[in-house]
Amino acid sequence: MEDERSVIELMQSCQVSEETVARVARLWGKSAARNAGRTHVLLGHLLDTAAVAGLMWDRFLSPAVRRRLDEISGGQGRAWFMWVCAIHDCGKACPAFQALDVAEAAPVRAAGLTWGRLPTGRRMKWRHDVAGGAMLIARLREEWGDADAVAWVWPLVAGHHGVFPSVSALRPPYPDAQGRGPAWAEAQRAVVDVVTRVVGFADVAAVRPVSSLRKAEQLALAGLIVMADWIASDSEHFKGLADAGDVSPAGACRRAEAAWERLGFRGGWEKLAVPSSTLVPLTGRLGVAPRASQRELVERAWSSLSPGLLVVEAPMGEGKTKAALAAAEVLAARFGLNGVFVAMPTQATSDPMYEQVLEWVGSFHPELVSQVALLHGKRRFNRLWRRIWDEGHSAGVGASPWEDYGAIDEDDEFGWPGSSGDTGGVAERGGPPVWFLGSKRGLLTPFAVGTIDHLLYAATRTRHVMLRAAGLVGKVVIVDEVHAADIYMRQFLLEALRWLGQAGVPVVLLSATLPPAQRQAFVDAYLSGVLGAADVQEPVPEPAGYPCITAAFAVGGQPVVESSRSLVPSWRESVPTRIEWLPDTEVDGAVVAAVVREAVAEGSVVLVVVNQVDRAQAIYRALRGSEVGGHVHLLHGRLCTAHRAERTEECLRLMGPRAGDSRPEGMVVIATQLAEQSFDVDADLLITDLAPVDLLLQRIGRLHRHAGTRRPAAHAVPRVLVTGVAAGVRGRPRFLPASVKIYEEWPLLRAAALVSEAAGPLPGSGGAGVPGGGVWSIPADVPGLVARAYGGAEVCPAEWDEQAAGAAWRVGEEKRRAQAEEFLLTRPREWGTRTLEGLHYAGSSAVGEEDLDAVVRDGDRGAEVVLVHRVAGGYTALDGTRLGVHGEAVDDAVVERLLGGSVRLPVGLSVEAGGLRALPGWVDHPWLRHARALVLEDGWAELGGSRVSYDDTEGLVVKRG
Repeated sequence: MEDERSVIELMQSCQVSEETVARVARLWGKSAARNAGRTHVLLGHLLDTAAVAGLMWDRFLSPAVRRRLDEISGGQGRAWFMWVCAIHDCGKACPAFQALDVAEAAPVRAAGLTWGRLPTGRRMKWRHDVAGGAMLIARLREEWGDADAVAWVWPLVAGHHGVFPSVSALRPPYPDAQGRGPAWAEAQRAVVDVVTRVVGFADVAAVRPVSSLRKAEQLALAGLIVMADWIASDSEHFKGLADAGDVSPAGACRRAEAAWERLGFRGGWEKLAVPSSTLVPLTGRLGVAPRASQRELVERAWSSLSPGLLVVEAPMGEGKTKAALAAAEVLAARFGLNGVFVAMPTQATSDPMYEQVLEWVGSFHPELVSQVALLHGKRRFNRLWRRIWDEGHSAGVGASPWEDYGAIDEDDEFGWPGSSGDTGGVAERGGPPVWFLGSKRGLLTPFAVGTIDHLLYAATRTRHVMLRAAGLVGKVVIVDEVHAADIYMRQFLLEALRWLGQAGVPVVLLSATLPPAQRQAFVDAYLSGVLGAADVQEPVPEPAGYPCITAAFAVGGQPVVESSRSLVPSWRESVPTRIEWLPDTEVDGAVVAAVVREAVAEGSVVLVVVNQVDRAQAIYRALRGSEVGGHVHLLHGRLCTAHRAERTEECLRLMGPRAGDSRPEGMVVIATQLAEQSFDVDADLLITDLAPVDLLLQRIGRLHRHAGTRRPAAHAVPRVLVTGVAAGVRGRPRFLPASVKIYEEWPLLRAAALVSEAAGPLPGSGGAGVPGGGVWSIPADVPGLVARAYGGAEVCPAEWDEQAAGAAWRVGEEKRRAQAEEFLLTRPREWGTRTLEGLHYAGSSAVGEEDLDAVVRDGDRGAEVVLVHRVAGGYTALDGTRLGVHGEAVDDAVVERLLGGSVRLPVGLSVEAGGLRALPGWVDHPWLRHARALVLEDGWAELGGSRVSYDDTEGLVVKRG
């Protein structure tokens, strides 16, 4: 695209008639009304998009993606990619689009492209993306003579506004919609021809692909087309050109180059060198003295014959994450990948992982640190994220990383960018380009750490799902704590694995407590994608021991599944861990508090994990007034965002792997399930409410976690007190009601039975207890306990009526599985289809991140509100920062403090919270206008018959009427 001739001259050189040249030159692509006051001719936008696509090929796409596009185009991958991106808006060359703006339509009609009166009803609307599909399918059938190639290419154009239509939707709803007569036919043909010539093809026939992309690869390509379109649609960087005589290929390249530099785009590793020796990614890059399980994982990455799935099962504290990062380097170098996405179970677990990935990525090149994104809604409260951004903005625009930059409204009436708000921003010196922080774009960042939700979103039948696919292809995907996904979320994870397998994306799954049935399901789903088959069942060999690694990939179209064939020793010898009962089902937690006082007096660091916030708060209150009061920390989900971030960081400082001399003598952390996953702390004593066995073992993983920690003599041996349960009728366990509501009865019964095998029957049940409790050997007993907990054999005494509880549990699980299926990207029988045609029929209407949360997570999570105080003359934020009389936040610093007071209400108050609205002063602010304000007067608010307040230490306090 180095030709300096205008598109008018180019059309003339192609023997296009002067009448057609004049008509095509008048076709508009961006109206002045919606393009910062400047009309942009259609060919100008198509050439801009082609030029952006060329830069994406050179500087953004992974070698693996480029290689596949070269394969299907007969070695012309760059030109082919530019063509398919450029041609995306060819459908704008039709009356239905050209008539949308009266001022822009007048010169088009004057040039001889006319139409009759067009219907205005919504049912008769003819969208330009679908029009492009209809235009292209007819032309490609004529030029290519290859039905299979046409079938997978046309949806790329017809779906570029986020939804893939069925072929039946390509019929215009009225005769004039697509344009009738030779004038329109010649103009449409000229638009396609000039773009084809500009990118380097002699004619449309030469564009015909020699083979097909697989469906998952098509989806990713569709996302890349959207990316190119959205960048080229930015009126700040691509000023409108109303005169086609000013539009040229070389000019488009100069515009794209300037925009690319100003936006600060770059790819990830680009071409990563193969490590010089097998273990240098561990020993050199990460400074790790390799443990046996870490060594095996990296060696598996070296030995896999094609991109595949690696399932890592190893004890808590084994170093799985570091080994996974090292394996990712090997996989990326061998298979031409450009970045990594690390998916974590929660926002809280994402933050420390972000710090680890920042350090790792920086070891390749310091400049890459700026390409690491943290993907969750509370990232503004992450200390490192803020520090990176606060290092300074580039001069000129004053962009803020907290705003929704690049929010192109693809859901408006006509499906083009709106003119309101910032559509691109500029590069930020200290962080990823703000363009990537816009809605649906985070995964396009070369390196990303975020909640697993972002991976699950890519498996939903929702608008613009292709952008998420484009962000995943060309990366290595690591999913930590993969067992944490419940059966509802797991359906989306299995669907994601199918698409990732078909797209050739290597995936590493990490878990300490994975049930064997889940391991098998993950392998089958990934191989289903690799093999393009709906029902794959490839038995996983029984691993030789624990830790273990399962590898799944395909060679020559045949599946290969391997597990650890020899015993892999854990990094430390298994430790006898004392398991004892502490019967207590009272919410006040007085029994727990009494034991804590005694342990802290001995100088112990105690971790208490309970299943409900009210119980955690009650235990805290019981300890606050005692001699323990100054050494107690409270961590739960009803803390405001700012306090939760501060306390998590403080707990990691005092009890984490780098605590050293900072680790106190005599301290207690009272937490809910937040302490269950990726919470890298070391306690001397664990007191935990009963939970399903895999989660109970995760909690035990916080006990005696770090080597070399100084401990009181009384706690030289790990000790667990299991509470939240007491003996009931006929010795059957009686659980906390909150535990049953969260986990259901059957998993709790089986957990109680397995604990009883070590600790003896619950006191008061009539059985003979075990003095001082019994032991589990950790980690040696972990896989056996998990397998038994979720296996088919009964483990409970007959009088516990396990069968009835199990039947009720299975009915509920099947119902949740079926509910998730409604939103999956493909239904069970659709997996075998070969193109994207009709992918979005009956799709979810969810378009925003909050809506998607409800799609991929089952049940009501409770509404999030922003707490504010009403004071004389206006409002203050929760921390006392003064707001305007109507709640106005005058600058970013005030907005941050205000949003630091965000907190999630209990599920029981969700209905009442539905009536809460933003304060009047928030309606024009992008971050605040959708927030719900809960106004506290004299420290309290009435909500649905409950009184709600916020204590700086206890968090949200709810007193029910």
